[in-house]
Amino acid sequence: MKKIVISASRRTDIPAFYMDWFMQQIKKKAFQVINPYNRQTKTVPATPDKVHTIAFWSKNFGPFIKGKFGENLMKMGFNLFFNFTINSHSPLLEPNVPHLLERLDQLEYLCGNFDAKCVNWRFDPICFYKTKDEKVIDNIHDLTVIADRASRCGITRCITSFMDDYRKIQKRTALIEGFSFIYPSLEKKVELILSIEKKLASAGIQLYACCEKKLADILPESSKIKNSSCIPNDLLLKLYGGDLSLKKDSGQRIKQGCGCKVSIDIGSYNLHPCYHNCLFCYANPCSAS
Repeated sequence: MKKIVISASRRTDIPAFYMDWFMQQIKKKAFQVINPYNRQTKTVPATPDKVHTIAFWSKNFGPFIKGKFGENLMKMGFNLFFNFTINSHSPLLEPNVPHLLERLDQLEYLCGNFDAKCVNWRFDPICFYKTKDEKVIDNIHDLTVIADRASRCGITRCITSFMDDYRKIQKRTALIEGFSFIYPSLEKKVELILSIEKKLASAGIQLYACCEKKLADILPESSKIKNSSCIPNDLLLKLYGGDLSLKKDSGQRIKQGCGCKVSIDIGSYNLHPCYHNCLFCYANPCSAS
């Protein structure tokens, strides 16, 4: 029987807020996961003989690093993979994430202690917004700074996407006087992402687009931007060997270009609320209807 990949987690930030809970479940050798759509509970095994890789997602690996959780999990026999979202410094958009320099230090630690090959840098999402003065602002101002540091750490992959419009985001931002997100045309997105591709290429970093099929379909042939796979089981096999399914995850947005392979997410929107309070977050249920 093929081993599984545990995703920890698309639904919340476990490395930042819930590693004590996570390790308790590892000791119990299983996770009890509630499906967010049908509310059914299933048991997910949490032992190295059943789990091929644990893929962690976070904007703040500080608590994970401080607690030596990664080192302990590796000693237990688990393989690890990291999706680290590092966006430009913006207290307005991401009010509770650490300062950019601190996050870049965390990236250096992960690459130095676990190998840069098992780290995806995610710059996600790209967004545009305006405030009271009606000036349109984007959030890519620190992209070159991040790319330069990431390149020195050995990072070769960057995954990005443009912000999607969700009703919970509209409700959240309606509370901020004069603030609104702006949604650029497809042509504007092409222009910008090609510019980003060029900047990253100069740093030796390949750009991947996450769930951006419409955009990918009209990119020029000269572009080398690829569809992303944040859970890349083919790469995990190259890194760690073993036996692992290479099927696409039917629970993700395949039609929109998601290339993620099958995994089991053990997080919960409601039981594990994220406290980063990012304005563009699709997951945080605090303002969902």
